[in-house]
Amino acid sequence: MPSHLGGSSEPGGDATSGVCRSILDTVGRTPLIRLGALADGLAATLLIKLESENPGGSVKDRVALALIAKAERQGDLSPGGTIVEATAGNTGTGLAIAAAVKGYKCVCVIPDKMSVDKIRLLQAYGAQVVVTPTHVPADSPESYHRVADRLACELAGAWRSDQFADPANPAVHYSATGPEIWSQTQGRVSALVAGVGTGGVISGVGRYLKDQNPAVTVVGADPEGSTLSGDVLRPWKVEGIGGDFEPDTFDCDVVDRWIRVSDRESLTTARLLARREGLLVGGSTGTAVAAARRYAAELTSDDWVVILGADTGRNYLSTFFDDEPADGPSAGPSVESSGGFSAESSTGPSGESSAESSVRPGAESGAGPSVRRNRSGSRALPTRGH
Repeated sequence: MPSHLGGSSEPGGDATSGVCRSILDTVGRTPLIRLGALADGLAATLLIKLESENPGGSVKDRVALALIAKAERQGDLSPGGTIVEATAGNTGTGLAIAAAVKGYKCVCVIPDKMSVDKIRLLQAYGAQVVVTPTHVPADSPESYHRVADRLACELAGAWRSDQFADPANPAVHYSATGPEIWSQTQGRVSALVAGVGTGGVISGVGRYLKDQNPAVTVVGADPEGSTLSGDVLRPWKVEGIGGDFEPDTFDCDVVDRWIRVSDRESLTTARLLARREGLLVGGSTGTAVAAARRYAAELTSDDWVVILGADTGRNYLSTFFDDEPADGPSAGPSVESSGGFSAESSTGPSGESSAESSVRPGAESGAGPSVRRNRSGSRALPTRGH
């Protein structure tokens, strides 16, 4: 594994014995899977880069390690420090795993539209979870980005990772994910299809592939309601992609074409991937595969289309994989409402940050985890960035 990923500098950790030095050495080198049933009737070859095979279950493990490695090199993150991240779940998981291995504390600020599965996963790795309202403007002090900014200022020894602005995000995909795809396809890749959250994947991988072959087409798969592809802003259900602004980590010039996909088509496609291909993936991968199938209808047998499979469907078992989902927002985790989350409330009795200080068991049988929540505003805006 490349040293910039934060693991060992050699694949597998110990090259002589095949023993990994830690779980971090297993990030990257994910498989490329050829689609079968869902590619029926298409002349082109459709391939999924299965990032769910990373230890945290998503492509964001790569980003998390790259961000931490850079912060450590620059002295922004010191031993025993606290990582603070605004996340839709996946980047937070990658950071929490790395924090567990490296001895850091981790606080993840997430919007209340995220699945209970993601909250439980973050807590399982020892992260504290702060839930903020989705229904507020992006610049509201109650939004998940602004709450994370505030906590980073209040908590001693805190470092605010920022996947939306740090160039280490697209850089790791240019230096690692892109070369993996080029090598796995032996240079035959003719198109890349990916969703856009922070834009790091599509920018880094897309730029690398175009540098190898300028004829490679990069297709952005976007939810209906996202302004990235020029739609009128309105809410959508697919997590982690789409948005109402262009992050610093997104190079829009890399994208040659946009294909817009509805929630229904995205989530139906994700379920079909599990039931007909044996691939349990998230809704954003459903979006990307749906877009790729449309795009591939125009192609020939000479074309190889690589689809970015961003995360595992295990994060969504309580949502779109649930055949009988509970109704309404109360179906999510039990939430402890508070006027805010302060430095004092983020520490346990011993003065150390602890998950126990911000959670309590569900009040009813089967209730989800309880997490602190900031009070909400009113306007609905979507969430992105995994």
